[in-house]
Amino acid sequence: MAPIRLVVHAPGAPGLRWFGLGPDLRPSRALLKLQRLFDRHAFWARGRSFEQLKRLLRGSDAVVSLWRGKRLVGFGRASSDGFSRAVLWDIVVAGDLQGHGLGRRVIEELLHARAVAGVERVYLMTTNSGGFYRQMGFRDADPQLLMVLRR
Repeated sequence: MAPIRLVVHAPGAPGLRWFGLGPDLRPSRALLKLQRLFDRHAFWARGRSFEQLKRLLRGSDAVVSLWRGKRLVGFGRASSDGFSRAVLWDIVVAGDLQGHGLGRRVIEELLHARAVAGVERVYLMTTNSGGFYRQMGFRDADPQLLMVLRR
């Protein structure tokens, strides 16, 4: 089996977004592979169009991906004001590779990213993975309340 490689993308992930670049800046149809990773392993991100994926990447201050050979197996991104707050988004690892520390690698890399490393608070939202994130040092936001405006 090929080793798993972590790729740290430039802010906004222009190579991935414009050219579908993966490891070693090689064309790899990465946008299609990201779409498939979301469709198969991220219920909250199913059905995203290429244009939507490009937009979310463009608005991200930190982007990382995990690759096993030509297969995209993990992904995560963050947005931040650089000093006060950051939010981690779209942390996903292929289901067949969960439980091997890959999600931890994605989170740790995002937390060390320049845009995130010095902020006062890092937020994330999860539906099913609270236990995992608590192991990573995250805490429930009590007494804060998550609120949403659905459109």
